Amino acid sequence: MRVRLAIAAVAVAAALTVAFGPVLGSIGSIDGAGGPGRTGKGDLVLAAAGADCAVLAPGASAAAESAVRAACSQLGTWYTWGGGHGARPGPTYGHPDGVDPASDHDAERLGFDCSGLVRYAYAQATGQDVLNGPAAKQFYTVHAAQRLTADQVPGALLPGDLIAYGSSAALHHIAVYLGAGRMVEARQSGTHVAVNDVRFGGELFGAVRIDPGPVQGHLVSTWGTGVWAHAQPAAESARVYAFDGPTAVRVDCQEHAQSVTAEGITNDAWSFLPDYRAWISNIYVQGGYWLDGVPACG
Repeated sequence: MRVRLAIAAVAVAAALTVAFGPVLGSIGSIDGAGGPGRTGKGDLVLAAAGADCAVLAPGASAAAESAVRAACSQLGTWYTWGGGHGARPGPTYGHPDGVDPASDHDAERLGFDCSGLVRYAYAQATGQDVLNGPAAKQFYTVHAAQRLTADQVPGALLPGDLIAYGSSAALHHIAVYLGAGRMVEARQSGTHVAVNDVRFGGELFGAVRIDPGPVQGHLVSTWGTGVWAHAQPAAESARVYAFDGPTAVRVDCQEHAQSVTAEGITNDAWSFLPDYRAWISNIYVQGGYWLDGVPACG
């Protein structure tokens, strides 16, 4: 009887091998037996997923296509909260986010969060750490060639574009577009870097196309923490974005508008930030009451 069972088992294994390839014995464990930061699900599983992760449409720059390939090289790597934000781009161990129970083991997982993956992809593509920071700083980067609103996104995306989710004041997720309505992303704790359909609608905020070349325009730095950029050059106008610390920003022009007193300083000069489509009081821009070399608006 045991001999018959053994023969039957061999026959089943052989049939599975013919039908699905040599997957049995290569599955590994879910905690990374396939290598550092990997799922351990076997080379065939990753190869099948990798076939779907590539530049899937024409029109992108060489750097953007390289960024796509770099992001795709990390398929199967753990999502880990805070991962990818070490001294250099690349996977790091994360930490619990204090909210999602699925993140409780992130300190044991080598990988990326969403912006860590984006940072790595463009660093590999350009040889420069051009997108160091969280999703919001990446979307509002000074290395932007073009930004798309949520309404523009469906018909204007190119491979390598970064798709952002959330609101102007609280962007919380970012992913790399592949083409054909697909994106590669590190989405949430307990999952791995994967290819998914673009989630149009809902919290889709917009997209940004990266230009890794020299920054165009007048580059200055903000100072202070919790400093808001506004929809108009007036403190009571709608808040657009809060700078959590000193941030490099591009300034198009400046104008005299509402007088503001803050930090013991009074100033009526405001600068227009094209990347944010918003205004900031010159009190919070390093460079003085009126910025040298920056033209007046209008």
